[in-house]
Amino acid sequence: MQGQFRIIPALLLALSLAACAPRGAVITMPEAAVTGSVRPVFIGTTRGVGPDGEFDGSRVDTLHFTRLDISVPPIRETGEIKWTGRNRTPDPKRDFLTTQRIGFDGPDTFRSDLSRILRETGGEAVIFVHGFNNTFAEGAYRIAQLAHDLDLPGAVVHYSWPSAAQPLNYVYDRDSAIFARDGLEQLLTEVENAGAQRVILVAHSMGSALTMETLRQIAIRDESRVLRKVSGVVLISPDIDVDVFRAQAKAIPRLPQPFIVFSSERDRILQLSARLAGRTERLGAIRDLSRVADLPITFLDTAAFNAGTGHFNLGNSPALIRLMERLTSVDDALDADRAARTGLLPGVVLTVQNATQIILRPVAEIGSPR
Repeated sequence: MQGQFRIIPALLLALSLAACAPRGAVITMPEAAVTGSVRPVFIGTTRGVGPDGEFDGSRVDTLHFTRLDISVPPIRETGEIKWTGRNRTPDPKRDFLTTQRIGFDGPDTFRSDLSRILRETGGEAVIFVHGFNNTFAEGAYRIAQLAHDLDLPGAVVHYSWPSAAQPLNYVYDRDSAIFARDGLEQLLTEVENAGAQRVILVAHSMGSALTMETLRQIAIRDESRVLRKVSGVVLISPDIDVDVFRAQAKAIPRLPQPFIVFSSERDRILQLSARLAGRTERLGAIRDLSRVADLPITFLDTAAFNAGTGHFNLGNSPALIRLMERLTSVDDALDADRAARTGLLPGVVLTVQNATQIILRPVAEIGSPR
């Protein structure tokens, strides 16, 4: 019973943080394109449609396709996403807004439009998988923010799985992540069929568990053609049991390289998740590197850059974003071994067998012009 009572304060903290933040919704304002920097985000989703006509947290078997052209406002802090509050007129100078929304009637038209962007951007696609407690808009706007702040090249794609977007519905979201595996596999196939030569998978929190389950599923089905196009994986604060992750990784004949995990021992959300699961730690807050030492993985410890709960340092910390911005391409940003050798990522480098941990540290020159 004492262990259960220790969970309550942490749970109340997480709920209070969630309750204070305004929830994201898609607001369309075409004229925002004149003010902000617009990023097209291609979306595949297994969410159902609610009474208001918007994608909600219900589950559907069919993968639906859409595109949001999202305006990133000019007046904002790096890492910040500002939503239009209730009873307030949207401000394109400060708010994330949608300038255009395109619904595709099926995978053919989705692939055709995506193919055009891929040809224009060199054939690279970044697919983002959101985490626990996200609305449809929050996941889509987050990848637009990351793409803008990190200056990601290539086509931007988002997989929006059916999160209930309620902080108390952790179990529902965990089941939804398992439900959503087939949808992510189909989206990967559609992106590959659209002409993507390289696919970078970026997943946050519970979305990392979904991503690993999908890669494991693809490997078991021997869909090597799709796996070969995955040229890198980035897991941000992955909410995965370490033993489960090992089983997932062992089922994949060759983990895509580079394989990066952004972690932090100070991640309060993962500390809570571990307690709820009755375990000591999650992959995104791992302390003992020897538990995954036989796997070719690079951990980037971001604890020194903690922002808020420490659960999304890569997206929320201006200093860490500026550090990652110093790398000129997605390939460079993911190739942590090369970065360590050339001194691009300052910090302590620890290597145990095949696994590497880079404990990142702020440096004075981060804020200097590139």
